[in-house]
Amino acid sequence: MTYHSPSASALPLPYVEMDGRPATEEDLRVPALFGFGHFTALQVRGRRVRGLGLHLERLDAANREVFRLPLDGGLVRELIRGALDRAGLRDAAVRVHGFLPPGESRTRVMVAVREPASMAPGGRSLMSVPYTRAVPHIKRPGEFGQTYYGMLAARAGFDEALLTAPGGVVTEGATTNIGFWDGGSVVWPDAPALIGTTMTLLERGLAAAGEPSVRRAVTLDGLGVYRGAFLCNSQGIAPVRRIDAVEFAGGDEEMAGVMGRLEAVYGSVPADPL
Repeated sequence: MTYHSPSASALPLPYVEMDGRPATEEDLRVPALFGFGHFTALQVRGRRVRGLGLHLERLDAANREVFRLPLDGGLVRELIRGALDRAGLRDAAVRVHGFLPPGESRTRVMVAVREPASMAPGGRSLMSVPYTRAVPHIKRPGEFGQTYYGMLAARAGFDEALLTAPGGVVTEGATTNIGFWDGGSVVWPDAPALIGTTMTLLERGLAAAGEPSVRRAVTLDGLGVYRGAFLCNSQGIAPVRRIDAVEFAGGDEEMAGVMGRLEAVYGSVPADPL
């Protein structure tokens, strides 16, 4: 994702529902004033979602940890379907948020839908930044640090920020997971990070194809051992051209082959009906 500051008219507003009905001004005070919560972001194509079960598990697990309340997957699916119906969309980018305003005893579920999104073609450039998210296994709104460093990266001419822990330990992209290619296998950074649904599907798919990926520590001063890298999130997969001043040794042909295998693995995952 490239960070920039477009005019308001350049950003199509999403259609938003709260608890299964069009959001009112009062409803929207919840995320505006009591934004403590969690969410998942997914892509819908033909009313189907790759990794739908993982998204529902993420919402339920986060809701139990943060609010000590379950969040029923069947209800979430019903709320997504209803929002898509009323928005008139079969393909969409969807966010499902869980909130618990002060004094309330049930989770408020906000669903926002807009036109579908996908990874833009072409290699990405990443600027490393000294930042890691607190409680990184929970996906949550209002991440000032990620947005702030993403804006700094864009101003410096990069496509995205690469989050790093002390000692230059690579964790994740600002809005993505990152994987590396060492010439023989895919390497995921072994560091605290949000394990995305696309990353999980790729790990499982590679193992099923007889090409298991590995997790090990990756540091900025050790990038020279890798021949390439890629980013992934619910919008897809994209190659990384460089990190800071480091350009990877793997040629276009080699990395095209790697990306082709990753796309094939991801494309073989059946999409689940909503």
